[in-house]
Amino acid sequence: MTRCLKSAARPAATSRGAATRSRIVKAAAQLVAKHGVTGTTLDDVMAASGTSKSQIYHYFKDRDALMEAVVGAQSSAVLSFQEGCLSKVRTIADLRAWRDKIVEIHRLRRGAGGCPIGSLASELADRSETSRHALAQSFVQWEAHVAAALEAIKRDRGVPQEIDVSALAVAIVAALQGGLLMTQTARTTRPLEAALDMALEQVSQFLTHFGSTG
Repeated sequence: MTRCLKSAARPAATSRGAATRSRIVKAAAQLVAKHGVTGTTLDDVMAASGTSKSQIYHYFKDRDALMEAVVGAQSSAVLSFQEGCLSKVRTIADLRAWRDKIVEIHRLRRGAGGCPIGSLASELADRSETSRHALAQSFVQWEAHVAAALEAIKRDRGVPQEIDVSALAVAIVAALQGGLLMTQTARTTRPLEAALDMALEQVSQFLTHFGSTG
């Protein structure tokens, strides 16, 4: 009987542990977004998450491991949002609507914070090979979501399937990241708007050139 009760209790303990770990990562991610990686201490995370140092070290072997978890959480959140938006793209007009949504988000923030993935990359890419690799993969996934949207536009415009749009996807993400960085420093979305407008105009011209419907 005792053995059965202990066995039944394990899932609850695991669930509580997962919730505690999630709370720590969420608190760390919020602090990093506000103060940066170097400006976030374990003491800050403990206070924000309501946990002890022993709890943090129970789930993360060191501060670097916690920051790697933050990279994973932030990347997952950004990519989930981007996939949700880009999966609905069927036309150039849809892609421009995606552009407008991103611009509006950062207009409301006055550029503060920049891109969560880009900001982490600027701090961690030269300090942690593990984080650099994870962030590089995040950009690859983002490019894949953009490329899938461009493939949908290709079908809409009757562009031959053999026409490769992967370079366009890379250019769009690069323009977005550069625009966000300048928007963060200038506190105006003008750089972001200009970068995305030029990138999307290039996409439109490219697909019009190969499309049968123009």
